[in-house]
Amino acid sequence: MPKTILVAEDSETIRRFISMSLKLAGFEVITAVDGMDALEKFPQYQIDLLVTDLNMPNVDGFALIKTIRENPQYKELPIIILSSLGKEEDIKKGFEAGANSYLIKPFNAKRIQYEISKYLGTASD
Repeated sequence: MPKTILVAEDSETIRRFISMSLKLAGFEVITAVDGMDALEKFPQYQIDLLVTDLNMPNVDGFALIKTIRENPQYKELPIIILSSLGKEEDIKKGFEAGANSYLIKPFNAKRIQYEISKYLGTASD
C-alpha cells in the first residue's frame, strides 16, 4: 500500500512539480492550496507525511503545523517545510512549530524524495 503525502502549497506550479515527482516515486499525493484546505483534508485521508509551504493565504504553514501538532493523533506525523524563507529565525521558528525537516526553495525533486525517505522509506515500504 503506497504511503500518502499531503502537499500544502499555494503556488500551483510548485504544487504540481512536487506532486508529479512524488507520484513518479510511487507515493499517493493529496494536494492543498493553503493551510485551511490542508486542515480540511486531514480527516478525509490517512496522511503519512506533510510537505508544507510557510507563506500561504488563510492559514499559513506555521499555524498549520501548530494545529496538527496539537492533535494527539498527529504528534508523530513527519512534517517537512518547503519554503523560500531561509533566515535562521524562520528555520528556528519552523522547528519550534513542530517540523521535522526544513528545505529552502529553490529545491530539487531528489532532495525532497531523500527527506521523505528518511521518515517513510520508499513508497512501497
